[in-house]
Amino acid sequence: MAGASARVVGTLGTAQTLAWASSYYLPAVLAVPMAGDLGLSTPTVYAAFSGALGASALIGPWAGRMIDRHSGRVVLIGTSLLFSLGLILLGLAQGLWTMVAAWLVIGVAMGAGLYDAAFSSLVRLYGSNARGAITGITLLAGFASTVGWPMSAWMEAVSGWRGACFGWAAMHLLIGLPLNAWLPKAPAGATAEEPAAGDAPATVPAPALEPDRQGWTIGLVAFVFAAAWFISTAMATHLPRILEASGASLAAAVGIGALIGPAQVAGRLLEFGFLRRVHPLLSARLAALTHPLGVAVLLVAGPAMAPAFAILHGLGNGILTIAKGTLPLALFGTQGYGARQGWLMMPSRVAQALSPFIFGLALDAWGANALWLSGAIGVAAFGALVLLRARPPAARPR
Repeated sequence: MAGASARVVGTLGTAQTLAWASSYYLPAVLAVPMAGDLGLSTPTVYAAFSGALGASALIGPWAGRMIDRHSGRVVLIGTSLLFSLGLILLGLAQGLWTMVAAWLVIGVAMGAGLYDAAFSSLVRLYGSNARGAITGITLLAGFASTVGWPMSAWMEAVSGWRGACFGWAAMHLLIGLPLNAWLPKAPAGATAEEPAAGDAPATVPAPALEPDRQGWTIGLVAFVFAAAWFISTAMATHLPRILEASGASLAAAVGIGALIGPAQVAGRLLEFGFLRRVHPLLSARLAALTHPLGVAVLLVAGPAMAPAFAILHGLGNGILTIAKGTLPLALFGTQGYGARQGWLMMPSRVAQALSPFIFGLALDAWGANALWLSGAIGVAAFGALVLLRARPPAARPR
């Protein structure tokens, strides 16, 4: 990746790292001190965060249409300001409703400023050649928790949870805003660039789907992404408890959980290298199987195989994150990509908001066997991907 594309990947990848670290990964560190200071329970803070995820689901289609009509640069500049406003309001919160209002503002920023908007912006700039750039920004932003959790913990230790919120708000204004403003403008009157003559077959624009298949295909893809988000959020929220319930000690559970981040990056490197030569549908099918395989290994072999479970889950989750951008591009093409992406991800946001609560109930009731639930959802996602075809029959070579 060279020239302007490398600059865009570096710029957008860094801005995405900041956006994820200061929103999605914020409650893991600040929920407890925030709840204590405001006189609330920690689950109440997480419920407000779930409300933010719900708001992000509603705003996604609108943000996608804005990117289709204008450019990602305009939308992402606006989200830098919204993230900063929301974090300032959160730092100033004095009770339940002011905290909820602040999280809702952050949720709007998340709906218009995280991966879906970034992927749509890249498709707006590079059309069907955006796969490599999409992979590149996920490689950089894959370190959001690695950077965000220690940074939030350090700011909270130095200046309290309110100071941490103000610190993240300042970073959006001083770092995120200039980075998003540095993105190039999309070509006027065009939604995508045509692929170069030497591009690999996987980058050729997908032909238009037949009307009777389009709704079916959209439904299957939306289900796959919702299943992936449910599993990912459940593991991110409950992994230490899951591993302890399987027989691992708390210290071992924390250490094993630390394997997931590097495994996700390894999965994205695999996608950037070998898997970029194959259709995104094949890489998504392989990735969908890794979590169920890890579940079977852990529950059959016991806690000794917990590291294998963490690595398998991380590998698949890393690849599926990229598939959320590349699979719709391969199946539907570039036309209306941003708005379609917003609608496709709406069920995912809902699943993401419900996942901690639903999986928590399963964990309370079944212990480590709750993993059979997430494993079954992963198998169902694989089944949906098997039902999908790379191209309509008429488009296949004769």
